[in-house]
Amino acid sequence: MPEIVFKGKEYVYNHHLTVPYRPLVVDKAKGIGPGDLNSSLVIHGDNLHALKALLPRYAGKVDLVFIDPPYNTGNEGWCYSDGVNSPIMKEWLSTNPVDGEDMLRHDKWLCMMWPRLVLLRELMADQGSIWITLDDNEVHRARMMLDEIFGAENFVANVVWQKRTSPEARKKLGAANDHILVYAKQKIELSFSKLERSVEQVNDFSNPDSDPKGPWTSTDLTAQNPDPSKRKDQQYKITLPSGEVVEPPPGRAWSNLEPEFLRLKSEGRIWFGVSGNARPRVKTYLDESVGVSSWTWWTNEEVGHNQEAKKEILEILGPKNAFDYPKPTRLIGRILDIAGKKDSIILDSFAGSATTAHAVLKANAKDNGRRQFILVEGEDYADRLTAERVRRAIQGYAWSGTQRETLLEEKINFTQFKKAADWLAKVEAIKQREGFVEVPDDLLSQAAGAGSATATHKRFDKINVELKDGVLRVEGEKKVSERAEGLGGEFTYCTLGDPLNIEKMLSGENLPTFEALGAWLFHTATGGTLPPTPKKAPRFYLGEAADAHVWLVYEPSLAFLKSTEAALNLSRAQAFAQWGADKGDGKKHLVFAPAKYLSNKQLAEHRMDFAALPFALLRGW
Repeated sequence: MPEIVFKGKEYVYNHHLTVPYRPLVVDKAKGIGPGDLNSSLVIHGDNLHALKALLPRYAGKVDLVFIDPPYNTGNEGWCYSDGVNSPIMKEWLSTNPVDGEDMLRHDKWLCMMWPRLVLLRELMADQGSIWITLDDNEVHRARMMLDEIFGAENFVANVVWQKRTSPEARKKLGAANDHILVYAKQKIELSFSKLERSVEQVNDFSNPDSDPKGPWTSTDLTAQNPDPSKRKDQQYKITLPSGEVVEPPPGRAWSNLEPEFLRLKSEGRIWFGVSGNARPRVKTYLDESVGVSSWTWWTNEEVGHNQEAKKEILEILGPKNAFDYPKPTRLIGRILDIAGKKDSIILDSFAGSATTAHAVLKANAKDNGRRQFILVEGEDYADRLTAERVRRAIQGYAWSGTQRETLLEEKINFTQFKKAADWLAKVEAIKQREGFVEVPDDLLSQAAGAGSATATHKRFDKINVELKDGVLRVEGEKKVSERAEGLGGEFTYCTLGDPLNIEKMLSGENLPTFEALGAWLFHTATGGTLPPTPKKAPRFYLGEAADAHVWLVYEPSLAFLKSTEAALNLSRAQAFAQWGADKGDGKKHLVFAPAKYLSNKQLAEHRMDFAALPFALLRGW
């Protein structure tokens, strides 16, 4: 398979392995709820270190990753500072921030993204997917990098999102879209949900034959068959209700075998047209339709646009917390509808303005879901902007803005356009009903935005009438100042603790908590994530792995670690073994402790493996 080559790749290829483990430190005052690490999370810290910190709890568990990394336009001012031990990389630090004049900015971007994508893949569940927004600056390089990390066979789609509502006047050919690259962890395990039908799509269902099963739509009963020598059992003759006998058109065959066709016909699921002389089609009823599959073209009408996203931020956080290039919640909501379940874990490691969390909270409020978000933001606004938006989305917030209500929305084709007087009469009736007395004389002037009048009715400040893209729309508009209701939920705010440093651990300068050290040891020893501690678990019990019970004889005290209390002795080994025997699962025991007072023979008798602390960390368990 072709691979992408860039300066520094050999230094970052396995850099994720050298990133130190830093435990998550809860700041309960900045979150909402009990401050539980099993809750939704907002993490302030370098996202590379944060992803490493998440491994012990979330490796193989994340269902959906959405990231909006720097697009590397040359104007963003992002920095490369991953601490890679290489003279080339250290030299790059002197040229930060990365700008448009930097001839190596594409290499730096790839070096920055590579280890993060590797760790994101480790965190993803086998059935998980990753969605990455980019523009044309890096999307082609990103495809090659993702092919190499995830495997080209796990590429799913390149979704094109129409991010703007109009062209940029200052550009000769302005970009209307961004890309959303979609990859699977294991494509064979991937399962996407269908989308709810829009009102327009529901209107495609009708019931011209008064079918008792209700509205339906139909699909062609034929399939491609270029070779007439094949599918002979699907080339039978069908007698129409009119008496005419038909066969499949040249190059096609019936899509069903004759017995299946006859069954569908007997159930009234075959449509032969109003006069009974049309080629047969198969009915699909509205009440049995599970939705529609998404495609890769997403319009701004469906999922929002940049201006909408900026308006959302201003309404929630005010002008002092303006944010460049946020994404609309409707965009993330569409991704959740397709790739997320009601109990999904959703990770965004370039959290920015917390759109992902807001979309998750909206989804949970809509269907009583239990989705969990994990946000990572390294900039200094992680608390005042990222987490603050989450807090306001949960608890509610005061806002002022424009409230709009659609009073009329009709498609106008050419035939209907000839009846302009009728439509003007409808508009006039709406205005009179709402307390407006002036009616414009010309429909085109209305489409241009004219036609506002002074309201005498309290419901709206003005009425807007617009004819655009063949749709006549009448809206009532009112300025409001009120409090937006909160969506409910909770989250835990975290920072990153000091790295697990062996030398400092040996001297007692930096001793991690039992939970932090235990989570990391469990993950590195077993490859799994630390399960919740069972009720009435003995002291020093970490958790149950696939093939062993794991124990950690440890307290964050140098005096304890130097005492005989910290050793694995015979009585402790017997207690551990007895607890496992009582469970009756026959699993062996893995014990981390600073010392042991047992021979290898005694360890074997108790089906026990011993790993010395802190030397087990040096061994890379």
